[in-house]
Amino acid sequence: MTIKKKQKYALELEGVKTRLNGVNIHTGVDMSMHEGEILAVVGASGAGKSVLLRAILGLIPVQDGDIRIFNQSIIKDDKTYGDMADQIGVLFQNGALFSSLSVLENIMYPMRKHLNLKTKTMQEIAMLRLEMAGLQADDAKKFPTQLSGGMVKRAALARALALDPKLVFLDEPTSGLDPISAGAFDDSLRELQATMGLSVYMITHDLESIVATADRIAILADGKMLYTGKLKDVLQLDHPWIKDYFHGQRAQFISDRGI
Repeated sequence: MTIKKKQKYALELEGVKTRLNGVNIHTGVDMSMHEGEILAVVGASGAGKSVLLRAILGLIPVQDGDIRIFNQSIIKDDKTYGDMADQIGVLFQNGALFSSLSVLENIMYPMRKHLNLKTKTMQEIAMLRLEMAGLQADDAKKFPTQLSGGMVKRAALARALALDPKLVFLDEPTSGLDPISAGAFDDSLRELQATMGLSVYMITHDLESIVATADRIAILADGKMLYTGKLKDVLQLDHPWIKDYFHGQRAQFISDRGI
């Protein structure tokens, strides 16, 4: 008799409903994200991708349903996100770096807030994270205004990794980047996933990034998670937005690669 191994999930959404400014955004989102995978969350503009992320992070209230992170309910068990700070990292769309702090100080910020470490120890950890994110040691003393768009994203990624999290949320990490910088970021993300065992929830519109990094794709449409699966299976779905997005002119390279 073969005993089936229980699937481990980094994130689970069950019947999640949200409202924003009196308008229903999500009518019941169900989704399971495996540990150790990169999950690309896609959907049309206005589908509520960022709203859902804010709900998951506790930045806006959930009207109904449950959110579980590593099997710990954030909604029903009254668990605070501060209690899970060492398990979660976030990279917001514009980087959200503190303009008055250097890159090194930005990376150290979560450590100062959640850890009781000596400054020298925090500096050493921050330098390690900076290098892991693909920046140079000399970049540590720079301020956000001195960084290129790609460097801002890498600095924000280093800060998201500051507490050695198990689960990282990325909101449009390659938006605004040129193709070379975006490709380099994708390569770094894949390498970090492998070396740190990260689970990555990534909101993105970048088809190249999806093909390069995503283990699975979650499609948000019509107020719910329409489908979650591998790219080859998503391509077979019969839905107007999916057809336009994954079979349009900009997606021609996908079929060219034989996917």
